[in-house]
Amino acid sequence: MNFQATTIPDVILITPKVFGDERGFFMETYQQRLFANAGISASFVQDNHSRSCRGVLRGLHYQVKQTQGKLVRVVQGEIFDVAVDIRHDSSTFGKWVGIHISAENKQQLWVPPGFAHGFYVLSAWAEVLYKATDFYAPAWERSILWNDPEIGIAWPLLSETPVSLSAKDQQGALLRDAQRLSGHTTREDQ
Repeated sequence: MNFQATTIPDVILITPKVFGDERGFFMETYQQRLFANAGISASFVQDNHSRSCRGVLRGLHYQVKQTQGKLVRVVQGEIFDVAVDIRHDSSTFGKWVGIHISAENKQQLWVPPGFAHGFYVLSAWAEVLYKATDFYAPAWERSILWNDPEIGIAWPLLSETPVSLSAKDQQGALLRDAQRLSGHTTREDQ
């Protein structure tokens, strides 16, 4: 696997080695030793799988307690995956990284705890799988407005398809008004 830091060094693009022939392909998507050697010593407790149609934008989500790191990959279609640094003590607070990941390129994005996460579906359908470092906690989940001008994400919006948001994401807060993280509380702290 190749681990490449993005413009925010804590967010890492992972490109697997793919072994293929006329029968298909094989690749490792996670191996604890390789990830630890690359500085990702996360312990995953939950796997999630979503399916969304073209134009769906999910996010920007985070949890104020039980903060989650996420290892994101796509098994069908293509998305524009975004991580926004919401760690107030970080030199990259309010900055974002956006990466095209797809079933074709087989890349993954490591989004560490302390980041809001979201994605926009570019293909007819996309199936997204991600591993999380802490359990989903609806009481602590928050959403930052996907088009907050202070953040200025350059979403590659499809002109022929309107953006489709959940009611919750339509009500997202501006970054300046968003509830701060309560440290980096993990399940071990509970």
